Amino acid sequence: MNQPLADRIRPRTLDEVAGQAHLVGPRGILRRMLDTGRISNMIFHGPPGTGKTTVANIIAARSGMVLHKLNATTATLSDVKDVISQTDNVFGAGGILLYLDEIQYFNRKQQQSLLSYMEDGRVTLIASTTENPYLYIYQAILSRSSVFEFKPVSPKEAVPSLRRALASLNEECKTDIKADDEVLEEMARRCGGDVRRAVGVCEQAYFLAEKEIKEEDIGQLVPLAGGSFDKNGNVHYDLLSCLQKSIRGSDPDAAIFYLARLLAGGDLLSPCRRLQVIASEDIGAAWPMGAILTRACVESAKDLGLPEGAIPLANAVIALATAPKSNAANAALERAMADAEAGRGVEVPTHLAAPLYQGYLYPHNYPNHYVAQQYLPNDIKDKHYFAFGDSKTEQAARAYYEMIRSATGRKQS
Repeated sequence: MNQPLADRIRPRTLDEVAGQAHLVGPRGILRRMLDTGRISNMIFHGPPGTGKTTVANIIAARSGMVLHKLNATTATLSDVKDVISQTDNVFGAGGILLYLDEIQYFNRKQQQSLLSYMEDGRVTLIASTTENPYLYIYQAILSRSSVFEFKPVSPKEAVPSLRRALASLNEECKTDIKADDEVLEEMARRCGGDVRRAVGVCEQAYFLAEKEIKEEDIGQLVPLAGGSFDKNGNVHYDLLSCLQKSIRGSDPDAAIFYLARLLAGGDLLSPCRRLQVIASEDIGAAWPMGAILTRACVESAKDLGLPEGAIPLANAVIALATAPKSNAANAALERAMADAEAGRGVEVPTHLAAPLYQGYLYPHNYPNHYVAQQYLPNDIKDKHYFAFGDSKTEQAARAYYEMIRSATGRKQS
């Protein structure tokens, strides 16, 4: 009974997994992969309590491979080497399945230590993370893995898991505590798509109930924050979209309201991430310091946590909403990306290429630290990707740009 209830009733088959129909449903990609008998390296990403560890356990059981589990928050390089050392005993016999939880806490060297063993098949890696894998996982690991997103579990999808939890408690305690589906859905709703947390709440509510779990019991155990705020549903993403569009539209009143809605729902990280995007995408070159200020406010908010962390975020929102706007840098990147993806500009100018730099002119040896020379590849040498906006900062930069180029005839349109 000391084992957490969520572990005692953990699904043993894909049919028992809550939600994730796109992965484990009848036509789910993971189910179809398992049915073929081929297990590849995988990255699971998504919020806590959505089934990442559970599905990894099921895959291990069906594969027949030797399963090893490590958590990157506590594991060291030595722990990884201990697992790898055991591959010599299983090489050619299916290999080892390593489940690495919270891989984002492994540094580059720790992640690199797995590569050669992944390549020759001695280690099949299933790594999970609650963060964006494309930002936190070493590119070489990603290129050798399939990436699967685990989505928040809806309240209705969580009900079967909570029914199993209730049945398990009744069997263990020789009782017959009941709960309506509506109560179980409310329990799951207040836990924001985290099934593990909902099962824990179910266990607490069970021991508080006399004959039946009531909705008022759930309200006391998990007070509802932020009214109808749905952190893991469409409302959540709508609010983030409204926040960005209000800042882009220079409306500080609307922007601070949408920030308040998000924070009232207990969500600190999502606005932190979105504000950093906004600072570069929508303010950008019009106020380059905006990205630095936003980063400082975000780090301060994370250090403080809620409720005090709301204050630096409010400062960032007001500063960004009232700042001049420019998407010039982002637009330039999109134009340059189109050429790069089309295969243009592959051969860089000889005078820029290492190690000889033949014919390169060192700008600091010339007046205004500028000398005219070609930087773009030959096939796109006359392209202009960046266009200055009309903000004061960008026009000042344009004046300097044109001053140092005045003798060359190459001006920015």
